[in-house]
Amino acid sequence: MSNYTHETIPTQFVEANGIRYAYRRFGKPGTIRLLFLGYFNSNMDGWDPDVTNCLARYHQVILFDNAGVGASGGKTPPTVAEMTKHFVAFCRALGLKQIHVVGFSLGGMIGQQVALEHPQLLGRLILLGTGPRGGEGMTFTELSAEEQADPVAFLLAAFFSPSQASQAAGRGYIKRLESRKNDRDLAVSRDSAVGQLAAIREWGTIPATGRYATLKSIIHPTLIVHGNKDIVVKPINAFILAEHLPNAQLIMYSDSSHGAFYQHRKAFLEHIKIFLSDGDSVVPDHDSIKSSFA
Repeated sequence: MSNYTHETIPTQFVEANGIRYAYRRFGKPGTIRLLFLGYFNSNMDGWDPDVTNCLARYHQVILFDNAGVGASGGKTPPTVAEMTKHFVAFCRALGLKQIHVVGFSLGGMIGQQVALEHPQLLGRLILLGTGPRGGEGMTFTELSAEEQADPVAFLLAAFFSPSQASQAAGRGYIKRLESRKNDRDLAVSRDSAVGQLAAIREWGTIPATGRYATLKSIIHPTLIVHGNKDIVVKPINAFILAEHLPNAQLIMYSDSSHGAFYQHRKAFLEHIKIFLSDGDSVVPDHDSIKSSFA
């Protein structure tokens, strides 16, 4: 496993409850796994190889297509809660006892749900460009399940700010996405995108009572990373997460939008290294952490 990289690791499959899930697993053996959960309308090829390869030097990295996404079978459900059930079934099928979740946008919503429903499965939580249930301006009315006519232009506009520096970083990111030449993932189907869009809109609906109340129950060490000019998930949502999560820290990157951690990937990799520096030697115990915040 340690000889493979983002570009060369073969796609593997595991079956759970009659559904065949696609995944790629590489990196340093014997460490707690970093399981990556992606954004709306993305597959395993949507992650930046610079980020995954650097993290794989110190950790096991697992990229994953949830039900109905990319090369995975099944149907993409219309709620984050149902997506979480598939994610947990996948982890159990691989025999994973504890993981760290790296959740980007929609993936960060699933990560929060995992923390609430399966706290013992989760060690640490890294939330990238995401927000809480019922967050500010998270109705996502501008998103469409239809294929983007120009995906490059879409990513440059959504993930990076209009500045020259940010757009240059965006073009570098898009070029790196092309570095995997063989065994590329399948595109996300329209049916899957429809399910994902329904899920994130349901997540963004403001609850009738107890807005943000569940966040206090997520007591895992959490790193929140956001762009100060994010046009997809408003930056205020990162501050809400940081305010209500009892064991969280927030990093806000300048002149950056939804893909802030790609634009500032060198700083991000240093920050995540610090955050995870004791994560493999001392696995947080859910009950002891919970009692300390009681």
